[in-house]
Amino acid sequence: MNNYKDNNKENELVNSLVAGREKAYRQVIGKYRDPVLRLCKGFTGSADDAEDLAQDIFIEVFRSVGRFKGDSSLSTWIYRIAVNKSLNFIRDKNNKAHGNYTVEGYIENSKDDDSADQQLIRKDHARALHQAIESLPENQNTAFVLSKYEDMSYADIADIMQTSVSSVESLLFRAKKNLQKFLYDYYRKNMK
Repeated sequence: MNNYKDNNKENELVNSLVAGREKAYRQVIGKYRDPVLRLCKGFTGSADDAEDLAQDIFIEVFRSVGRFKGDSSLSTWIYRIAVNKSLNFIRDKNNKAHGNYTVEGYIENSKDDDSADQQLIRKDHARALHQAIESLPENQNTAFVLSKYEDMSYADIADIMQTSVSSVESLLFRAKKNLQKFLYDYYRKNMK
């Protein structure tokens, strides 16, 4: 019964978007802005780039909502647009994202009494982590970002990536192995 109500509400929202109702636009942005920003930050490494991408994503959502077929949920469709736009952004930057997301996270979580040396070490480790994530093959990167930054279930990731749950499990397993190898090599070289 709840599923029917949820589907009915989503259909009403999609119909309102197609009709160009401003209230529907505000509702979609209010509901999906933060998750889309987090997703974009996970891919780009930059809060500023994530903001720009989010604006582009919502413009795309509003422009193409008439082509939404309802084969998936509205959220899955929005995430798919966000993933594709983020990957295109990364490709356009020649796979060289700015690397600030993880650094920002470390800086925000650092204590005021951390020494300057400790903060520099944190930044360096954060850059290495982001570089490791960027080095992953595209599908592994996508699955990893959706899993770790968005805390999505394997089923949701499979819907967004249009693949099977077992493929997502395999991608995440390989991503973790690749990250371990990259970070092991990094720390072995830099911690002497």
